[in-house]
Amino acid sequence: MSEQGSSQGNQYPPDPELSKTANARPEMKEQGLEEFWDEQAKQRIDWFEPYETVLDWQLPYAKWFVGGKLNACYNCVDRHVEGGKGDKVALHVVPDDGSDSADAHDITYAQLQRQVVKFANGLKKLGVGKGDAVGIYMQMIPDAVVAMLACARIGAPHTVVFGGFSGKAVDERCTDFGAKVLITQDEALRGGKAGAQKKNADDGLSADTTIEKIVVVKRTGGDVPMTDGRDVYYDDLVADLDDDPSSCPCEPMDAEDLLFLLYTSGSTGKPKGVVHTTGGYLTGVTTTTNLVFDVKDDSVYWCAADIGWITGHSYITYGPLANGLTSVLYEGVPGYPDKDVWWKIIEKYGVTILYTSPTAIRSHMKWGEQYAQSRDLSSIKILGSVGEPINPEAWEWYRKYVGGGSAPIMDTWWQTETGHILITPLPGITTLKPGMAQQPFPGVKPEIRDDEGNALGLNQPGNLVLTQPWPGMMRGLYKDDERYRDTYWSKYSDAYFAGDGAKYDDDGDIMLMGRIDDVTNVSGHRISTFEVESALVEHELVAEAAVAARRDPDTGQAIVAFVSLVGENQGDDELKQTLREHVATQIGKLARPAELIFAHDLPKTRSGKIMRRLLKNIAEGEELGDTTTLVDPSVVEVMQKQVNPT
Repeated sequence: MSEQGSSQGNQYPPDPELSKTANARPEMKEQGLEEFWDEQAKQRIDWFEPYETVLDWQLPYAKWFVGGKLNACYNCVDRHVEGGKGDKVALHVVPDDGSDSADAHDITYAQLQRQVVKFANGLKKLGVGKGDAVGIYMQMIPDAVVAMLACARIGAPHTVVFGGFSGKAVDERCTDFGAKVLITQDEALRGGKAGAQKKNADDGLSADTTIEKIVVVKRTGGDVPMTDGRDVYYDDLVADLDDDPSSCPCEPMDAEDLLFLLYTSGSTGKPKGVVHTTGGYLTGVTTTTNLVFDVKDDSVYWCAADIGWITGHSYITYGPLANGLTSVLYEGVPGYPDKDVWWKIIEKYGVTILYTSPTAIRSHMKWGEQYAQSRDLSSIKILGSVGEPINPEAWEWYRKYVGGGSAPIMDTWWQTETGHILITPLPGITTLKPGMAQQPFPGVKPEIRDDEGNALGLNQPGNLVLTQPWPGMMRGLYKDDERYRDTYWSKYSDAYFAGDGAKYDDDGDIMLMGRIDDVTNVSGHRISTFEVESALVEHELVAEAAVAARRDPDTGQAIVAFVSLVGENQGDDELKQTLREHVATQIGKLARPAELIFAHDLPKTRSGKIMRRLLKNIAEGEELGDTTTLVDPSVVEVMQKQVNPT
């Protein structure tokens, strides 16, 4: 196995000065489960009524802070205004082109409160009340955050559908949830182009949709279809409504009341509606935001994700705002209008914390460090990585060129289903190892097991499980108890099965190895696709790599690697052989790709995720199916022409 990220590689002890002021304390790791979370809930959350019981655990369902009443919007907005922080900037709103145009503006906590109140009154005008489901289908504009908070304010659970999804996906999710109101925008600005948003929603609505009203926020002012009696522009809806907080007080919610559903794709069947409730989830995201990113009163925080995903819910909306942070909200995409747009934003706003994905980092690596070096990034104090395991080379690049060679990187592991970060280093405490999430967050108990349920030792790849509950854990799948139990609790009767592979290194630190279904079996040997990808990216000419498996009559499965190269380099047969041997040297001959395919980019969705299903389809020579969510569908055509399935 590769030694990447293990105790034999580079290590970075914590800065002693950071250790002196860090929010996280080493003794937190020694606290008991209920003791730790009880302390955090009382310290970080304002409760309308105190809870009576910290945890009621009846496997596989947990209830946290039983009997307590609170409101997520109050904790994210109102309490900061009441505490004298109304003039503090909540959001630096940065438009699609990253410019200083009129679309770029700041929203203070007092202004945010009034916008949320007005939006909430608009929803109430449409008949939305406590317990009524609302759908949100928007891009990264402030109105999306306001809409989420407005729902939380009146106790209406929301489901946010990623703005890059189709209208059919919107209808499927909203109808499953029973949402009667959908909030969307006229058009979307992405990469300087106006794209359909409202029209997409209209096109996807089925005859049996539950959506009765559509609220349309004007982003571009473009001409979009509006159906009389059903559709209403947001400006018209709220034109005569009050924005005084007293006109719409925050609804007291039970700790276990539903805050939102977020649908996540299943390997088979319809998307799974992951249930997240109020008290435990808010405590989890508020605590992890504070401790993992070591936030201070003067922090400027930027999570470069999308609110359509759980990262956006937890670490753009609820976690940062509950901590009273100033955050960057960026509408655009990496690389537009220039390759340095991210670094320009960090320089302008003095961003101190950046939380992004390995995919984004590798894109910047491919473009070159000169763009980061052309801007002043000295404000950066903490970096974060999320979404997939980060290969060590990208980790080192991120630290050197974005973190000034000193900023610690919090490589975080968690899932839609877990609600918040569960495995991560902690600033000022953890000696960092590139490419490793390393340690469980306080109060979290992971274990690595084989398929028979036996606990594994050092350097033995296995299945990651969690053996005790945590506050932000999902409260099941919406109206599908059987699927919940079967998916997450049937493999091991006493533990949550995460579906991810992991191993302990020589020091007992945890290295995540990607999804279990991203493990190939070559001649009876289990090989992590993540390790093969990391080995490829270590080569100086490789910008990004992704690996899939195809059926092979001799070895069971064969590894197919998809590679994009740095700069203007071109792939040829000689380079293919060089890279294959490079993997063999790094991992072993069994891991050597049977086939290697070059392309100028990998097939990515507009959220920046690699669509691995397509890679497998290409490797197997199968029909690709829907490619409409890809940023550049031509990428797969280039790949298809090169593949030689057996």
